[in-house]
Amino acid sequence: MSGDQQVAVVTGGSRGMGAAIVRDLAARGFRVVVASRKLGACEAVAAEIRREFGVAAIGVACHVGRWEDCDALIDRTLAEFGRIDVLVNNAGMSPLYPSLGEVTEELFDKVIGVNLKGPFRLAVRAGEEMARTYGGTIVNVSSTSAIEPHREEIPYAAAKAAVNTLTQGLARAFGPTVRVNSIMPGMFRTDIAKAWTEETMTLVERIALGRVAEAPEIVGAVRYLTSPDSSYTTGAVIKVDGGLVWAPA
Repeated sequence: MSGDQQVAVVTGGSRGMGAAIVRDLAARGFRVVVASRKLGACEAVAAEIRREFGVAAIGVACHVGRWEDCDALIDRTLAEFGRIDVLVNNAGMSPLYPSLGEVTEELFDKVIGVNLKGPFRLAVRAGEEMARTYGGTIVNVSSTSAIEPHREEIPYAAAKAAVNTLTQGLARAFGPTVRVNSIMPGMFRTDIAKAWTEETMTLVERIALGRVAEAPEIVGAVRYLTSPDSSYTTGAVIKVDGGLVWAPA
């Protein structure tokens, strides 16, 4: 699928890999909706997109852990553009905790909300609209933690494992006109890298390619899944980790 005035929604789109995905979609002609919790940051990216690529772009504040915010994001997109062709569920969070016993119910619920509840609701709302109208594609951003969880990210890993299951289930639910796929990035360098622990950094030694990825190297997988080249790909979970994890998805 090329842009051609189609509409793409990207959550967590105001920085890091999300912003890189937004730019790639805009470069291909998509009109884009940049969504994250901070409206100002979203609007700033949208303004850059309009200036640089000459496509329509808006910023929308959305906390994906809140059901009503997810609905408002889809409703605003349809009100503004009248259609949704691509949804990229990129927003995520993995806060550090001192020990497993000190994980609070509030923290657990927040991690599950942002990483699983939000992608579910957004994919269902967008998928139903796509199936009713022009078809489309949904890309969920999971993590290699889904198949190789580490002790400092177990709630996050559980949510991402569920995202992989969600992807396969929704692919069946919304086929044949809507494709749903997931990518599982490994370690890639964005501002989140500042929070990496010493234990996290030891994982670099296990990466077959010997280095951490840059955000554009992950974006290439999203480009494939939102292009005509992937027209027979749905329900797939694509690992993009430089050879860090070898277990199957």
